[in-house]
Amino acid sequence: MVNIKNFTPRLYQETIMNSCSKGNCLVILPTGLGKTKTAILSIAQRLKQYPNSKALFMTVTKPLAEQIYEEVKDCLEIDEGDVALFTGTVSPKKREEMWQKSKVIVSTPQCIENDIINKRINFEDTSLLITDEAHNAVKDYAYTWVAKQYNTISRFPRIIGLTASPGSDMEKIQEVCKNLYIEEIEIRTDKDEDVKPYVHEIDVKWVEVHLPPVFNEVKKYIKDFLKDRFQKLKDLGILKKQNVDYVSKTELLQLQGQLRGRASTGEKDFSIWNGISILAEIMKVSHALELLETQGIIPLYRYMEKMNADARTTKTKAVRNLVADTNFRSALVKVSSLYEEEVEHPKLVELQRIIENEQKLNKESKTIVFSQYRESASDITKKLNQISGIEAKLFVGQLKKNEMGMSQKEQKKVLDEFRQGEFNVLVATSIAEQGLDIPQVDAVVFYEPIPSAIRQIQRRGRTGRHGEGKVMILMTKNTMDEGYRWSAHHKEKKMYRNLENLKGKLVFSQQPKKKLTSYIKEEDKIKIFADHREKSSGVIKRLIENGINLKMDALISADYILSSRVGVEYKTVDDFVQSIIDGRLLEQIRSLKNNFERPLLIIEGIEDIYSIRNVHANAIRGMLAAITVSYGVPILDSKNFRDTALLLETIARREQEETGKDFQQHTNKKSLSIRDQQEYIVSSLPGVGSGLARPLLKEFGSVKKVMNADSKELEKVEKIGKKKSEKIREILDREYQTLE
Repeated sequence: MVNIKNFTPRLYQETIMNSCSKGNCLVILPTGLGKTKTAILSIAQRLKQYPNSKALFMTVTKPLAEQIYEEVKDCLEIDEGDVALFTGTVSPKKREEMWQKSKVIVSTPQCIENDIINKRINFEDTSLLITDEAHNAVKDYAYTWVAKQYNTISRFPRIIGLTASPGSDMEKIQEVCKNLYIEEIEIRTDKDEDVKPYVHEIDVKWVEVHLPPVFNEVKKYIKDFLKDRFQKLKDLGILKKQNVDYVSKTELLQLQGQLRGRASTGEKDFSIWNGISILAEIMKVSHALELLETQGIIPLYRYMEKMNADARTTKTKAVRNLVADTNFRSALVKVSSLYEEEVEHPKLVELQRIIENEQKLNKESKTIVFSQYRESASDITKKLNQISGIEAKLFVGQLKKNEMGMSQKEQKKVLDEFRQGEFNVLVATSIAEQGLDIPQVDAVVFYEPIPSAIRQIQRRGRTGRHGEGKVMILMTKNTMDEGYRWSAHHKEKKMYRNLENLKGKLVFSQQPKKKLTSYIKEEDKIKIFADHREKSSGVIKRLIENGINLKMDALISADYILSSRVGVEYKTVDDFVQSIIDGRLLEQIRSLKNNFERPLLIIEGIEDIYSIRNVHANAIRGMLAAITVSYGVPILDSKNFRDTALLLETIARREQEETGKDFQQHTNKKSLSIRDQQEYIVSSLPGVGSGLARPLLKEFGSVKKVMNADSKELEKVEKIGKKKSEKIREILDREYQTLE
């Protein structure tokens, strides 16, 4: 028997739980009103109803999973060993063991998705699936596929979705409901009578600032540049609008697609390529305008200087033309001068005043400042730390290419310190918007408005959770800030209207029926080997749904092996063109040809292959000719991942009827060369793979010398950092432990 402890359910939580006990339910509750505890009530109810079952609680990030894991242990009368936490840091083998022993599992969806694909877990005895931040259950996000697998396999399925804001678009809300098999919506706002007693007042204040004259001087140069380029598009007959003072980003992207489509057909018109180049210039300068209006001189200077530096080395016509333009050069001169004078955006000045006032009102106050850009967040942190009595720390997502970032361990440390009051201002990007429980945040400041209703609600919900809160949104008048303000406002109002309209209109043909393939013995099913790097593709998921006996492994020279003689290289249209650009395609085709009697290439997608990248059509045609004629590898087209999966299944069935199912993933037409074997051995080292195996062998000369290299020597190879080199040495040096 599982009971709750350490909290008394509120009336609305019990009412919602009652709905959840009757059918799949989408629970929409304002942030801070106990969505997690409402779900915990449902866990207790389902485990009482099905004593030998499990409950799975999925959430979107590792910090959130850790937080919910602790809350489940604190609020359920259950042995600590019966609650498990799954994240990417827990090995797959360990997760498999924990799944067998546990009654409640808290996990990120990616772990569950991978474990289903690799047959480490079985949903048959799972009586409850909870999806936190359920508005993510759209398109190809892991929630969607996991929910489908769960609803198909579980003997007594029940799904609960939790969110504070499912979005303003009716189609998206319906998609979430469809993907989670929702049968009932329970929605509460801070105006509902059963919620009002628990709602803390949040004072929302819009703080308006004006661009100073020196900013407007720069703005004029940028606007003149854009106006000139819009007029050029009009003169070329590309832009049909009468008023060319403003063209939206959506319109620009549509024009870009149309021009690339025309170029791909071989249309020989100078205006097409000229238009594509002009549109690229407009996109870059439009971003510069956004930085000026909403962020300030420092990020704008860095951005313009980078383009200026790139123009010296790049062959891209758009960048060279842009930097040579008189308006751009004039703007850069003015921006450089303002940068040297350390002229600040008025929002930064106003932010400093707000933070100082908050500190004067309450020396123990905690504030979160949200900023759209990492670099701006970093600059804000440095500026706030110059204020007496203020200690600010940066909180951003994980490391991205050419950007600053934080590991999950660093993120957790910063949040723990903030909760404990070791510093008083957290400066964060969107990473802090979803679900983090940080008690007693007195104020939230938006450095800029955002056009998303979901994100506005999420940010606002970081305060007022355990007492009255303040929200201050900085907005620069007569800029895109103002447009974003009203966009989010109208979307939020629309969201609540849509939800009320949707309640009572839910029509479902929900429970997916078990396919006949689920009753076929494993050894009698069609067998396909798939490379483990394909695990996140829709193809893998569809093959599993179709009852294929899928074996995931590290394949040497194919993405899929369908029989003893057929190996398949799989590319989306975008990946195909990209692999021409980065030079890996021919090597992959050569390896496929050398290792399989009947090699195949599948290119998936309905996009125009000639307009997907800025690559000349003849280069693509030449590659297609080389693959089919020079290498003799047939190319098959598929529309989408469903089509690809059916194509693979059909070929595998025909092959295995003829050659049998008894084949292994290493079955090749001929043995690997010495060079291939050397690369294969080195590629198995942690974090190396085929991409880094060659540089390592080139640097050290042999497999033996690679294995004998110390950490410092390994670090000399590009992309082998300190952590990776230490991990390699750890694997090579640690004594082998036999299993008892």
